[in-house]
Amino acid sequence: MPTVYEIADRFVETYAALSPIGATYMGVPGYDHLMNDSSPEAADEMAAAERAAIRDMEAAEPANERERICRDTLLEELRLGVEQHEAREHLRGLNILHSPVQSTRSIFDMMPQATEEHWSNIASRIEKVPEALESYRRSLRLGADTGLVVAKRQVAGTAPQLETWVGEDGSEPFLSRLISGFDEAEHGGAAMKSRLDDAATKANAAWLDFANFLRDEYMSSAAGEDGVGRERYSLASRSFNGIELDLEETYRWGWEQTKWVRSEMEKTAERIKPGASVGEAVELLETDPARAISGEDEFKQWMQDLQDATIEDFDGKHFDLDPRVREIEAMIAPPGGALAMYYTGPSEDFSRPGRTWYPTGGKTAFPLWREVSIAYHEGVPGHHFQIATNLTLADELSRYQRLMAGTSGYVEGWALYAERLMGELGYLENPDYYMGMLDAQALRSIRVVVDIGMHLGLEIPADSDFHPGEVWTGDLALQFMRDRVHFPADFVASEVDRYLGFPGQAIRYKVSERVWLEAREAAKSRAGADFDLKSWHNAALRLGPMGLAQMKREMG
Repeated sequence: MPTVYEIADRFVETYAALSPIGATYMGVPGYDHLMNDSSPEAADEMAAAERAAIRDMEAAEPANERERICRDTLLEELRLGVEQHEAREHLRGLNILHSPVQSTRSIFDMMPQATEEHWSNIASRIEKVPEALESYRRSLRLGADTGLVVAKRQVAGTAPQLETWVGEDGSEPFLSRLISGFDEAEHGGAAMKSRLDDAATKANAAWLDFANFLRDEYMSSAAGEDGVGRERYSLASRSFNGIELDLEETYRWGWEQTKWVRSEMEKTAERIKPGASVGEAVELLETDPARAISGEDEFKQWMQDLQDATIEDFDGKHFDLDPRVREIEAMIAPPGGALAMYYTGPSEDFSRPGRTWYPTGGKTAFPLWREVSIAYHEGVPGHHFQIATNLTLADELSRYQRLMAGTSGYVEGWALYAERLMGELGYLENPDYYMGMLDAQALRSIRVVVDIGMHLGLEIPADSDFHPGEVWTGDLALQFMRDRVHFPADFVASEVDRYLGFPGQAIRYKVSERVWLEAREAAKSRAGADFDLKSWHNAALRLGPMGLAQMKREMG
């Protein structure tokens, strides 16, 4: 009988073989030359693999507490995966942020370029873009034939992304920029260059053809309604967060958090400019050249310096870091995607470092007031400390836990907790940066309100100063966000589209931060005067990733 860890780790290889893109993101070698099959048959095969792993794990007996935690984690997460498959969500998973379409481009950001083998893998993967898109076209068509479709808003938002990748907007095509890094003298000569160019031509044609398919064929069958309803929303929320939420209570709590953060912003505006409203203070923060950095390269270096300085300050004081966690790389994201900053973790062997990616949206001037808190969230002590630390725990966690486990809510909750932690530790004493953290908190609080409100068709409270008694729509959500957060208009519009295409995803930040803060307060209550924050951080990160319900059990 295989052990708990053997079953869990065997699933990593099974998953990698079925999802080569997932393998590259995890840093599992051997699959970088392949693309995902996103056909209905491939989805069935993945679900069958999940069911097999569940059966094996249900029959296994944990030998210790570590194995028991691993067993519980895998069972909860794979059961959710099977439930989503049975709901046939894979037939209508297109959205503007993260679907098989975006993966055919974003995966190249993760691929090394240092050797001839690396470029051979890149060429092979580019060659498979048309096949990967065709497999997903089959899934979308089957969904359309059976009435399982995505909303028109997501179709309309995805098609232009594909066109940006191929340069239809006048920008340099993505693959041209990628291939410009190829050196014939070192990486395979003229034959490899010709192979890359030919593959890029065909991939660009496939991306453009898929954009035309979305507009000319799929759009006509897409749904007119954006909201997905309670049943689908509940399943999606459990998938992202790993916990069953009381959605009405969470909606009310979101309103409470929105009011709290607005009050804090008004106080902070007074500190920034006496007598100023929040809007007036933000206008100063956005327009004062002394509070901004000019130039993409200069901004990238500022981001890198901030991450490096935070690591230097924190190691040994607020966290005990493995030396491998001390490396992080700040990057500028290629154009053509969503406008939110994001993080990608190290490879399993740390040959690829953890990276923060900043989409400039064409900007060349960067006001810093909100960027500090965002950097803490995406880099350190946020995503990077958590995800990279997991990878160092080979002696304590299964490979499944290090590479695959944990809901995104667990991960995003930690990162939002990290933003608030930086304020608690004095790193946001500058009221500019504290306002930035509050604006981020406002965004996450509003996400809870509008995401649940839009998808469940809830009414705006009667005591609200914003359209009281009306039922949420995408247009109302856009107006509400523009009134209450101070991000660029194109970013806010992209956010609303994202929420509507990814139900339950937007609330994971704030509801998960709530669980992290509750866990810390419970630990403080138990330990009293003996509570030590660094020890709690170290223990929390060494527990391993999981869903929020399990986290509450383990840390409660």
